[in-house]
Amino acid sequence: MVASAAKPLALTLGEPAGIGPDITIAAWLRRRELNLPAFYLRGDEALIARRARSIGVDVRTAAVSPGEAASAFTEALPIVETSERATAEPGKPDASSAPAALASIRQAVGDVREGRAGAIVTNPIAKSVLYRAGFRHPGHTEFLAELAAANGRVPQPVMMLWSPRLAVVPVTIHVSMRDALGELSRELIVSTVRIVASELKSRFGIAQPRIAISGLNPHAGEDGSLGHEEQTVIAPALKTLRGEGIEARGPLPADTMFHEAARRSYDCAVCMYHDQALIPIKTIAFDDAVNVTLGLPFIRTSPDHGTAFDIAGTGKANPASLIAALQLASRMAAANGE
Repeated sequence: MVASAAKPLALTLGEPAGIGPDITIAAWLRRRELNLPAFYLRGDEALIARRARSIGVDVRTAAVSPGEAASAFTEALPIVETSERATAEPGKPDASSAPAALASIRQAVGDVREGRAGAIVTNPIAKSVLYRAGFRHPGHTEFLAELAAANGRVPQPVMMLWSPRLAVVPVTIHVSMRDALGELSRELIVSTVRIVASELKSRFGIAQPRIAISGLNPHAGEDGSLGHEEQTVIAPALKTLRGEGIEARGPLPADTMFHEAARRSYDCAVCMYHDQALIPIKTIAFDDAVNVTLGLPFIRTSPDHGTAFDIAGTGKANPASLIAALQLASRMAAANGE
């Protein structure tokens, strides 16, 4: 028995030379065992056939429309062909890589925005490959925000890493440490935490979210002796949030926020910069953490790992994070009424 939903999930191809095709195949092969929600790949049927031969598995595929995907899912891996074909071999991105990866993302976004899919799950991309082709976004998150723009307004994307044991959000995302310090402001903290609180309620079903806010400096600034950002930036932001009825606790020393007892005291940790948030969760939940983009008008999840060119096409790639991303996307879509 395979789980069914009102609408299937749209899964993007990711970097064609990476492990995206491998873990897509591996996840579909476990659909009955894990009762996975119906999904379809926005990609290239010929590429999937070649990859299946590379990893030595027998996979039946079906070229379908999004509306046909759910009924096809039990017997075949549904594939909705994109406008770009991928010729890249495992571990060897070529000139087709960027156009195929970007077309898959754009068309999956179109599917969910036009009501053909309940959510988007994105396979890993290789940003270095995209940059060489002229891609101008820091990462997936920012590209999706641009695709979600309406009436000229680009929404603020918030990157959450989620696992059953820990959920984290960095306030500043894919920027250097020097630029992160320049970007950090009370306004950015307030807008980020507002989005986190709202979506923990609407998409995770947490009636009164408990949000822990880290400091920026060691020991949360030690009362100003190790830095003043806690007093001049973070504390004023927390005052605003608490005034709005949001349970935001902090600023807390980041080095004591992530042990087991501390994690039980909150639903999400909001940190000031990328590594402050991602190092703990990748240590605690490397195989099953999921990347979730909040703040968009649609649901997007993704495996929390890269393209792993070194093992692409070998059959060694672990699909656990993709499976978790599919399951979480389905849960969020159900909570959202998709």
